[in-house]
Amino acid sequence: MIFANPAYDVVIIGSGPAGQNAALEAAHRDARVLIVEQERHLGGACVQYGTIPSKTLRETALTLTAFQRRSGDAYRISHDAQLSMSSLMRRLDEVVRIHQQTTASCLSMANVEHASGRASFLSPSEIVIENVRGERRVVSGRTIVIATGSRPRSPAHITIDHENILDSDSILSMAYLPRSIVVVGSGVIACEYASTFSCLGVSVVMLDKWPAPMGFLEQELVDVFLNQFSRSGGEFRGHCDVAECVWDGVSAVRVRLVSGETVCADKALVALGRVANLDFLDIERAGLKENDRGLLDVNEFCQSNVPHIYAVGDAIGPPALASASMEQGRRAVCHALSGAASAGLGLIPTGIYTIPEIAMVGQTETQVISRGERPIIGHVQFDQLARAHIMASSQGMLKLVADSRGEKLLGVQIAGDGATELIHMGQMAILGRMPVDVFVTSIFNFPTMAEAYRLAALQIIQTRERFAGEHQFGFPREHHLLQSISAGSL
Repeated sequence: MIFANPAYDVVIIGSGPAGQNAALEAAHRDARVLIVEQERHLGGACVQYGTIPSKTLRETALTLTAFQRRSGDAYRISHDAQLSMSSLMRRLDEVVRIHQQTTASCLSMANVEHASGRASFLSPSEIVIENVRGERRVVSGRTIVIATGSRPRSPAHITIDHENILDSDSILSMAYLPRSIVVVGSGVIACEYASTFSCLGVSVVMLDKWPAPMGFLEQELVDVFLNQFSRSGGEFRGHCDVAECVWDGVSAVRVRLVSGETVCADKALVALGRVANLDFLDIERAGLKENDRGLLDVNEFCQSNVPHIYAVGDAIGPPALASASMEQGRRAVCHALSGAASAGLGLIPTGIYTIPEIAMVGQTETQVISRGERPIIGHVQFDQLARAHIMASSQGMLKLVADSRGEKLLGVQIAGDGATELIHMGQMAILGRMPVDVFVTSIFNFPTMAEAYRLAALQIIQTRERFAGEHQFGFPREHHLLQSISAGSL
């Protein structure tokens, strides 16, 4: 049976971070909005399988390891060999429930309508929604936003059985914490899970064909991650191309490399990217077509080749971050309803929840150099901070990237505990066009991790003053502005 509904101003397919933000922005502009979600509750698949569960497990790992470190090893943490995953994630149901309630409450207060079911196109302006009982409802929208997210990629040469060889959606369905696990891949998801399991005492080997994990990062951030990963017992092996990954039918997963070597473990996690959820949408009926990467091509406003249809989040590919997806959702609706460019500030932070965390905002040193400019760098190791030693979290670093005059802050990169929180101070400074000096002239609480900003800013100021002196007195300016001043010069 098919029921028809009058037109909505905006129909949004998917209720993850991108869909939610698009809906709230549209409602704020007095549009009649419908959000469609195929899962039982609002929030998208990340609530059930991704962000919320993985971060809950990570928090447990951090708590256990931090307790031992901060007690000066006076207390030792051990666990039973048959420790169940559910016991490590006792709070998960509560965390998920609260997140779902908050999401539903925000959308309800904004008068956003909600439909449960799987959506697909009937025409460029019509969507059919089929619920679990097989009932179908047709709605139309003047603007349609595709925010359907993604799922783990299943490589052709590896069979994911979701019991012994798992992907990032099924990894937390394991009944017990394994003694060992091999992680195939070294992107963000692979590194987040690898570092979490390693901190929980699991023997972890991470394999990838690339020479280093998370190759889009500055090498010094990767080095902090690899150092901590190694200290917790994990092993990363680059230049390892996987030929096959199979369960031996008895007790182990065997990963055979192209080189002929075999790596064995109790379980395997295959994390080789994700695929956009577009296949069930019947996008060809709307005049849309996937590109050769299985994504939708959009312009700077997230607008597809069909002007009233927008796509956001994982449906359009990198950076595939929740923060970026939220901004894309907002930007798309702003353009759809006003025809104008987004009023957003355009500075989106990157947060990677490995152990330790990694975060970035603004420009990197490499990006500035690629433009032919010479940045001045402030670089501080966490072991220079009293608070880091108090917290037994002295492994990490903060880096400030300033312009060639050492005045304007261009970017911040952090690796270490609390990086995803600390990055926002740098983000606000860049957005506020504050000079580097503000970190020195402002008063910070002591001791805090935020003190790293002050120390890094002092390095930049010392560098610029030294070079200004050289210029003033006619000395040759044969300096390399790309190197940080050593900590001993403070």
